[in-house]
Amino acid sequence: MVEPVPSNAPQDEPDNPDDERKNPFETPTDGSDSSEESGEKAQAADGVSGPPRSGRSKGKAKKQRSFWKELPILIGIALVLAFVIQQFFARVYMIPSGSMEHTLHGCPGCTPDRILVDKLVYDFSDPDPGEVVVFRGPASWVGPGMADDGGNAVADFFQMVGSAFGLAPPDERDFVKRVIATGGQTVECCDEQNRVLVDGEPLDEPYLHLEGGRPQASFDQVTVPEGYVWVMGDNRNNSADSRYHNDGGGASGAVPVDNVIGKARLIVLPPSRWGIIHAENPQEQQAEAMSAPAWQQGIPLAAGALAAWPVLATGRRVGTAVGGALRRDR
Repeated sequence: MVEPVPSNAPQDEPDNPDDERKNPFETPTDGSDSSEESGEKAQAADGVSGPPRSGRSKGKAKKQRSFWKELPILIGIALVLAFVIQQFFARVYMIPSGSMEHTLHGCPGCTPDRILVDKLVYDFSDPDPGEVVVFRGPASWVGPGMADDGGNAVADFFQMVGSAFGLAPPDERDFVKRVIATGGQTVECCDEQNRVLVDGEPLDEPYLHLEGGRPQASFDQVTVPEGYVWVMGDNRNNSADSRYHNDGGGASGAVPVDNVIGKARLIVLPPSRWGIIHAENPQEQQAEAMSAPAWQQGIPLAAGALAAWPVLATGRRVGTAVGGALRRDR
């Protein structure tokens, strides 16, 4: 008897119309996009209804502006910010001459100092002696025509920006000097040691530079009007300052406080010259020099402290003796 050989063929599965398998490589023949169909199914599964998404996204991010299109906008913003800052807060000035040597360096054809000028400080206070200030020259300094010129706002703006970046010369109506005396004070030069006198007291000016070793030129006593300041250059023999703008003498060389633009704070360029612009008040220094040194001023306090203990001890002994005598008399 021969046994039947088992068949290796798989048993036929029952037909299931709901479980048709599709060829993954089969392309739909009805022209519809498979990605669109899958998107619809995903939306239905997430419970989101809406129109079917197209093959190309309509929410594509806008193309970013090119650098060359944004450059004019950036330049415009920078110019507006520069104008606002330099008009109301601080401004950079170039030193064109050597009238403030050695404090500030400047000379034709060289690399002059650029200084940062604080324009807010004098909104709350007046200039003090010893401070280096930038000011708009009055009529006696620049002439009536330039002093009365209100200026063109657009031209002044471009001149200001150009001078700040070294592309244009500085405004010829702006000057930088040091305040020597203020309103109500008298100023003259010089005493036997060639020192300037303010209210009859000689000034010890540590910033003073006498070019060539020559003595500074003398001038008669002047009383500075209220609301004005008397200014002079540190390079005293090479500075056309209040002494030389008097129009026949008097106090016409003084500068109105209203013309003072701001206080020079820092040297910002060149890097080798970075530093603070010091504002030593020569009048205060002279008063300190005339007074006794600090350790001598403390002598009376120290003597009082040393004498306090013996006086207290003696007082206690006297009190004890008097008290004992009174008790014995009773």
